[in-house]
Amino acid sequence: MTASEKSIEIARAAAKAAAAKIARDITALDVSDRLVITDVFLIASAPNERQVNAIVDSIEEELHKQGLRPVRREGRSEGRWVLLDYAEVIIHVQHEEDRVFYALERLWKDCPAIDLQLEEAPRQVADAE
Repeated sequence: MTASEKSIEIARAAAKAAAAKIARDITALDVSDRLVITDVFLIASAPNERQVNAIVDSIEEELHKQGLRPVRREGRSEGRWVLLDYAEVIIHVQHEEDRVFYALERLWKDCPAIDLQLEEAPRQVADAE
C-alpha cells in the first residue's frame, strides 16, 4: 500500500506553509506500509522554539483553510517538538537539536520519501561590478 493522494496533498500543503516560515530540512516519508494509523510523516525543523511555534502556526492556518483540524496536538507549550496529528498525516516540527538527537529519518529509513514539490528559495546575487 502507498500513501493516498489526499495524504500527499495535505503533506505538500503543510510543507509549503512550513517553508514559508523558513523551516529547514522539510522531509516527508510514506509510512503507510509500516503503520496502520497514518500514511505520511512530515518532518521539519527550526533553530529555536519561537520559530518552531511560528512554523506550527503557519501549518495549522493553511490546513484550516482547507477545512482540516488536527485530531491531536502535542508539545506546543515547550516549542521543542510539536506533533500535529491530522490522521492521514502526522507532522513533526522539531528544534534542530531534537531532530538530530531523535533522528526520525533514520528510524524510518526503509520508508520511501515523498516529493513535496517545494521550490528552492531564490538566492540573492550580489551585483558584480
